[in-house]
This record gives sequence, C-alpha cells and structure tokens, in this order.
Amino acid sequence: MSTNEVMARLDAAVSALGDVDVSAWSEDTLKEHLGDLSTALVTLDTLLSRVADEVRARGLRIEEPVAA
Repeated sequence: MSTNEVMARLDAAVSALGDVDVSAWSEDTLKEHLGDLSTALVTLDTLLSRVADEVRARGLRIEEPVAA
C-alpha cells in the first residue's frame, strides 16, 4: 500500500471517528454495544501507540497542530 493510500485511510478513520457521538445513544444502546466499543477503543489505543512509538523511535516528535 502506498503512503498516499495509507494517509487517505487514516484520514477516513479520523473522519469516521469524528462522526461517533455516544452521547446521542440511549442507555440501552450503549450497554448493548459496550463490549464491542470497549474492544474497538482498546485496539485503537494500542495501534495509535504503536504508530506513535515508531515515529518517536526515528527521533521525531509528534506535536499537536496549532489552532489557526
């Protein structure tokens, strides 16, 4: 997979996550999906940490964008 394809997929993932609003879910819906949601969040955390660690291992910093 090319770098451009990877970045496009990351952008799509960020966009998809931006659309998630669990505050709009009913309590029953949240409870029904809590296991899957927890698994997804833990997996995302693990993968994001791995990518960040790989960037830092190359001597680079990950910085938050400055708001315009």
